[in-house]
Amino acid sequence: MKNRHLSKAVQQQGFYEFRRQMEYKSKWNNIQVIIADQFFPSSKLCSCCGKIKKDLKLSERIYKCECGNIIDRDLQAALNLKKYGEDVLKRSVA
Repeated sequence: MKNRHLSKAVQQQGFYEFRRQMEYKSKWNNIQVIIADQFFPSSKLCSCCGKIKKDLKLSERIYKCECGNIIDRDLQAALNLKKYGEDVLKRSVA
């Protein structure tokens, strides 16, 4: 779209609808939805040692940590979000 603000609004509406549908369907099936904070460093956090790589650029598709962990950035984020959800569930049960 030529109008950047309108384009962003349309994109955000898509995410809102996706989240709304996920929450609706999950509630219908008695499944808990855990929402991570938007500033949670899912792709910048090493899934092995827990160190945060602050200078990670969006163009870097492979995550390389000083501990030797080399992993695809998206897979890294998925692992960290999975662990985040498991930690939230453990705290809610305990």
